[in-house]
Amino acid sequence: MWLQQRLKSLPGLLSSSWLRRLLIGLLLFLMFYWYLGTERRWKFFGDSGMPGGAAGQCLLSEIHRWNSLVDRGEGLYSTSEEQLDTPFVSGNGHILIDIDSNKLWVASSSQPGSAPVHQTEYSPRFGVHLEGKRAEAQATMLWFRKGSVLSVRCASPAAPQSPRDCITIREEFIAHRSRPNVYVQRIHISNPSDRAAILDVSSEISYGNKFSTSVENLESREIILSSGRVSVENNRIILVVVISKKMNNRIQVSAKSEYTDNILSVVWTSGPIESSKSEETFSALKDGAKKELGELLTASVDELIVDHQQAWMDLFISGVEMRKITDSNTPSSRTVNTTLYYILSSSIAPLLDQRLSGEERSSLESSLNYADHCFSGHATMHAENLWPERVSSTAQILQLFTLWTLTLQKRGCKVLVAAGAHGAMQGMVLSFGGLQFTENHLQFQADPDVLHNSYALRGIHYNQDLINLAVLLDMEGKPFLHLSVKPQEKPVKLYACEAGCLNDPVELTSEMKGHIFPVMVTQPITPLLYISTDLRHLQDLRHTLHLKAILAHEEHMANSSYTTSTVVPVLNPSSGARYKEL
Repeated sequence: MWLQQRLKSLPGLLSSSWLRRLLIGLLLFLMFYWYLGTERRWKFFGDSGMPGGAAGQCLLSEIHRWNSLVDRGEGLYSTSEEQLDTPFVSGNGHILIDIDSNKLWVASSSQPGSAPVHQTEYSPRFGVHLEGKRAEAQATMLWFRKGSVLSVRCASPAAPQSPRDCITIREEFIAHRSRPNVYVQRIHISNPSDRAAILDVSSEISYGNKFSTSVENLESREIILSSGRVSVENNRIILVVVISKKMNNRIQVSAKSEYTDNILSVVWTSGPIESSKSEETFSALKDGAKKELGELLTASVDELIVDHQQAWMDLFISGVEMRKITDSNTPSSRTVNTTLYYILSSSIAPLLDQRLSGEERSSLESSLNYADHCFSGHATMHAENLWPERVSSTAQILQLFTLWTLTLQKRGCKVLVAAGAHGAMQGMVLSFGGLQFTENHLQFQADPDVLHNSYALRGIHYNQDLINLAVLLDMEGKPFLHLSVKPQEKPVKLYACEAGCLNDPVELTSEMKGHIFPVMVTQPITPLLYISTDLRHLQDLRHTLHLKAILAHEEHMANSSYTTSTVVPVLNPSSGARYKEL
C-alpha cells in the first residue's frame, strides 16, 4: 500500500517547478561531469580528485606529454585511475619482457615463426623506490613506434610539499630490436626539491629452485650473473643465463638536480637439451653473455637506443590507419596498432641480423617486395580473433602470434613468415584489406559491401616501391580509392586500373596528390583494383575477365541482386564509358 501511494503521488511531485529544475540541473551536471573526462576532472576538482594529491598533479603534467602520441595512435597508457587490462611488454622474438608481472619469456628456437613462449622465474626489472615517500602516483605507456614501455612515477616525500617538489622517476624498458640478446632499463630521476633524495635500488630476482644469482667481476666492473632453466617437452630443458650491470643499492640525488643511468642486461639461452649437457652448455652461454656485455659497456648507450628506435620506426613505415568507422564489427585504431605491436614484439627480425649473408639478405628482401599468392582468401578486417579488442595477458599475446603465423602460412604467405617481423607486418597489412599478389599483378579484392568504413594501408612493398592504398568516402558517403607511390631506389613504372580495367591503365607517379579511382563492382565479383609493372598485362586483362556487368558502387548497393537493370561491359576504352545500361 505504501509503495502504491508513493507511485500515485509521483506525477504530482514531477509537476512541481522546483523539482523539475532540480532534476534538469542534476542531469546537466552529470553530462558536464562525463564530458570533463578523468584528466579534466582532476584539474577541475583539485587535489581531492587526484591519486596521491600533490603526486597526482605531478603525474598529470607528466602524462600530458603522452597525449599527442596516443591521439596519433602511436601508443596507449594506463594509470591507477584508468587502468587498462593490457599487457605492457617489450620484445624482439628472442626475449619478451612483461613489465607488469616482471617476468622474462624466452624462445626455444631462433627460426622465424617461433616465439618466446617459455616463461622463466627470472625477474628482469630492477626496483627504484624513494625512501620515506608519503604518496606515489604512477602511469605506464606502451610506445608502439619506439618498441618500448615507458613508466613514470611521481613520489611526494614525507614532508608535505607542492607538486613542483615531487620526485619524478622515469623509466624506459627495451628489448633491443636489432640485438636480440640485449635488454635495457633506462632510469632518469628528477629532484626539484630543496633537499636531497635517497632512493633504494633492488633486484627482484627469483631465488626459486630453478634460478640462482651471484655477483662476479667483468674486467673492473661488478656484474650480476643469474642462471636457471625452463623445463620443456620430452624431458628436456632450456638453459637461461642473464648477466646485468650491477647497480649501487642506494642512489642519492642532490637538491634541484637530476640523475640518469642505464642498466644493461644480456640474455643468452640454449635450445632444448638433455640435462646431462647442462654444465658444458652453461659454460658456453656464460662466456658468450660476458663477452657481449663487455662490448656493450664500452659502447655508446645513446647510439644503442637510436639503433633500436630506428629499427622499430622502419617497421612501422608499413601499417594500417583507421580513418572513419561506421559499424561495431570493424576494429578500432587502438585495436589494430596494439595487435600489430604485439605480433612484431613476438617476431624475430632476421633482416636486422648482422651475421646474415648477402645471398640470404637478398632472398628475404625479394620475398618482401613480391610475395606471390599472399594474401589469398577474404580480408581479415572483420576477423575478431585476429584483431581482438581485448588481450589481457602475455600468454594471450603468444596465442595470438601462433594464430597469425598459422593464418599467414595457410594463406600463401610462407615467404613472409620466413622474413620475420618485416614479413609479418607485410602479411598483416595485405590481409587486412584483402590484397593479393598474383604472378603478374597486385589486386585489391575487398568486399564491396563493407566499404562504408574509411581506412588506409600504407607501406605495401611492390618491387622497390612502397604503395599506399586508402578507401575514402566523399561528401555523399560514396567510397573511392586513393593510391600513391613512394619510390625507394631505382624508379620502376607502375600502372593501375579499377575493376574490369575498361579504361586505359594509369601510370602511377610519386606526386603528393596521388591517384583516385572509382569503386566499380563487377558481376561476377572481381578485384576492385589491379596494380602491375606490366602495362600490356593490364591491357590484356580486360579481355580475360569475361564479365556480365559492371556497376558503380552506389548502384550495386542499391541493387545488389542486379535485378533492376542489365549492364554489359564496353570494351572500347576510347569511348570513355565505363558501363552501358540496356
